[in-house]
Amino acid sequence: MSGDGVLAAPARTVAVPAALETRRTPFSWTGLVVHLLLLACVALIAFPLYYAFIISTQTVDQVIARPPVLRPAGHAVQNYVDAWTRAHMGRLLWNSAIVAIVSAVGKIVISMLSAFAIVYFNFRGRALCFWLIFVTLMLPVEVRIMSTYEVIGNLGWLDSYAGLTVPLMASATATFLFRQFYLTIPNEMVEAAQLDGAGPMRFLWSFLMPLSWANVAALFVVLFIFGWNQYLWPLMITNTEAMRVVVIGLQDLIPRTGTHIPEWNIMMAAAMMALLPPVAVILFMQRWFVKGLVETEK
Repeated sequence: MSGDGVLAAPARTVAVPAALETRRTPFSWTGLVVHLLLLACVALIAFPLYYAFIISTQTVDQVIARPPVLRPAGHAVQNYVDAWTRAHMGRLLWNSAIVAIVSAVGKIVISMLSAFAIVYFNFRGRALCFWLIFVTLMLPVEVRIMSTYEVIGNLGWLDSYAGLTVPLMASATATFLFRQFYLTIPNEMVEAAQLDGAGPMRFLWSFLMPLSWANVAALFVVLFIFGWNQYLWPLMITNTEAMRVVVIGLQDLIPRTGTHIPEWNIMMAAAMMALLPPVAVILFMQRWFVKGLVETEK
């Protein structure tokens, strides 16, 4: 009883249950090994790029010093300015961009139309046409490069953008990928388009194109990098420095005589600038690139 005459309720002791011990997951040695292998692969791929960037910031004496210096120096701005002016990087990057973009877009358009004709048009010999296109994958570039050069020369396209881009527009790989994707389109969509009064080109543009954007983006990334890295064909087809692409321009920075020490710092600075456009394309279209690859696998 309390002092004011009110009975006090007996205090209750609530039993707190003992804390359950959390089960510790056993340490996975397999996961550790897998992560170490992944880190080793990343280091193996990234170290040459890192070392190229380090060289692009050093002087020639620092580049040839032994042991090599693996930290950035303070000559990056001067090296990049020298590489830009001496190699005429503006013109080289412009030529490579034209070759990469025009050839990639041309390949996609031609491959899309050819795959559309093979899948949706009934004509005699369409299977033969597809296999003739597909067989060209087995022919290396060196086998047909002389005949292609002769044709371009007869057309008067030597040392021109047409000669640089048109021979690169045919792609059996893109035709095969678009054909496989079109075969997954249900026939009901084709019938619905016919009932709607859509012609072949309207069906391609209004029905198939919205479904193909992811595949187009993935192909564009791959074909852009392929066109950007072209070396043998631009080397044969161009005769003047004004039409050279960036890969050939990097080679011109190497001295032709053995009396001069190669300025590897200038060369690596030019190489890093040549690397930026493909990396920018990959980063900008990464989401569509991955989506296109996933849909292609399906």
